[in-house]
Amino acid sequence: MPDIVIHEVGLRDGLQIERDTVPTATKAAWARRLAESGVDMIQLGSFVHREKVPQMADTDELFAAFRDAGPRPVFTGLVLNEKGLDRGLACGVRYFCMGVSASETHSRKNTGMTTAEAQERIIGAALAARAAGAAVQVSVQSAFGCSYEGIVPESRVLDIVRRYVDAGFPIVSLADTAGHATPDQVERLFTVLQEIDPSVECACHFHDTYGLGLLNCHAALRAGVTYFEAAFAGLGGCPFTAVTGGNVCTEDLVHLLHRLGLRPDIALDPLIDVAREAGAFFKRDLPGRIYKTGAIKWATEATKAT
Repeated sequence: MPDIVIHEVGLRDGLQIERDTVPTATKAAWARRLAESGVDMIQLGSFVHREKVPQMADTDELFAAFRDAGPRPVFTGLVLNEKGLDRGLACGVRYFCMGVSASETHSRKNTGMTTAEAQERIIGAALAARAAGAAVQVSVQSAFGCSYEGIVPESRVLDIVRRYVDAGFPIVSLADTAGHATPDQVERLFTVLQEIDPSVECACHFHDTYGLGLLNCHAALRAGVTYFEAAFAGLGGCPFTAVTGGNVCTEDLVHLLHRLGLRPDIALDPLIDVAREAGAFFKRDLPGRIYKTGAIKWATEATKAT
């Protein structure tokens, strides 16, 4: 994969909070169009309780539709426990995302377990996934703050990371579930994380609840983060937080990277198309900006020329 990896999570994190269920055929069409953009990874859904998160009830069917797809993009799935992992393995998922919350309150609301209990189960599931030949990315949710508890001690976040690394899982995402992160905090925490083990591959997942999403992505980039998770049109939000906000918008993030001379191979037009279709489907203005304004023409042409 390229040095900077774009992980499009709109079909999972973007849609999970929406009340209007998107038909499976529409999700599949959006996934194919997103793949045309050249993003590296696409999260098709999560293997969670169908009644608790009805938008994800068709995740198995969606993965089955892409089971014979080529190696790029990588289609990923989120699991929270062993039952979800079994479902994912049964429909051929080769890359799993799993995580725990650094906030005890958020952990109990999201999984019904304490952070320690959840991490024990996640590491067990991650080991089982790896034994089955699948890749695993682990994460720390509420890593930069919690809408229930407020400040989350950085030492707690780093302790969780150490347990992941000790268990042999080097791809670690820090997720700003509540959108509380600031650029200085992001740069500091990711810098310390990489000092734990230089072989760790860092991923970031920011929500734009308070308007700092892209600033935090830029800070993460400066700190050496290589995996960036984002959702088309800025959709999303965790249904188990007190104040929820959308994800960093994929097309806005790609536009920023283009302005920095990075990832010129990722095409904006397919991302913009999906964002506009999502806006039409949900019949409202969505948080993204570039799908409304379009890219700066001269800047786009200069990026393609590099």
